[in-house]
Amino acid sequence: MAAKRKRGALAAGKAKRARSASSAGEAAPEGGPRESSIPPQEYSIPPPVSQGKWKNKERVLIFSSRGINFRTRHLMQDLRTLMPHSKADTKMDRKDQLFVINEVCEMKNCNKCIFFEAKKKQDLYMWLSNTPQGPSAKFLVQNVHTLAELKMTGNCLRGSRPLLSFDPIFDREPHYALLKELFIQIFGTPRYHPKSQPFVDHVFTFTVTDERIWFRNYQIIEEDASLVEIGPRFVLNLIKIFQGSFGGPTLYENPHYQSPNMHRRLIRLSVAAKFREKQQVKEVQKIKKKGTKVLVEEDPTEVVFETPAEEKPVEIQLVKPESKPIVKDKKKLRKIQRKKQKKLFRTEG
Repeated sequence: MAAKRKRGALAAGKAKRARSASSAGEAAPEGGPRESSIPPQEYSIPPPVSQGKWKNKERVLIFSSRGINFRTRHLMQDLRTLMPHSKADTKMDRKDQLFVINEVCEMKNCNKCIFFEAKKKQDLYMWLSNTPQGPSAKFLVQNVHTLAELKMTGNCLRGSRPLLSFDPIFDREPHYALLKELFIQIFGTPRYHPKSQPFVDHVFTFTVTDERIWFRNYQIIEEDASLVEIGPRFVLNLIKIFQGSFGGPTLYENPHYQSPNMHRRLIRLSVAAKFREKQQVKEVQKIKKKGTKVLVEEDPTEVVFETPAEEKPVEIQLVKPESKPIVKDKKKLRKIQRKKQKKLFRTEG
């Protein structure tokens, strides 16, 4: 491994070259050719991004398990671009135990970890851990919207350091206070990080509503200090807080948490209950139709305004009507009718 060059060494080397060039110009004879007539080549090296010393060496490993969908993959990539102090790794097999992540973080020289765990190809869980001692927290991720999906008008400098804004409830409840410290250490970009920029132009907000933590990212506009959302956005539903990293004794368990399997089961039960209720209503209606009808007594006043209908005379037919010949063929029927008409004409004549 090559030795690191000091920052002042480059300037000193330039000064030595300049002095040697000037001394050579002075030492050259007057009649001979002078090297100073040729313009010297200038080399400009850009200064380093961070001028200070990097003391807070926080490194975050962001990766996932196998079986995630495209939206989770884009969310993971968005977090990596927003956090210059993050590192990436290949997907972990679902059969491996979670404590193996501590060894992966140690190999990657990371002391914090964001791990996305996918189950049933539809449920997404997020682990935030301080490796290898702990603590760690497990969340259910809901309502995920990525940068490419939102198409917000806001924009921030790549690698800039964010401000972290927290809801006042993070200072009241003890489990929220622990999560606040975990969020600060993971999402806060260290000062003078080599990949960071010395600007603060966006805000990470963590708001607690409906027993869930809502994550938003806003840009700070210099003109009037207003905020414009950039993205991504997602909601974290806390499940448990563990003492160790990816396991250990449970420090806090959310009583308001409902698993996705239970939620889907309740939806199915509600649909089945509605169908059962419709069937019961139909059966009751059938029983009512089959039941005996209650006879209502006649009201004598209803007959007052009734007028009797006129009776038509009954005509009694004394002569038997002639039987009509049943002929299937229409042509034969017409011939028979013509014959009868001819007989009538002859009799009349």
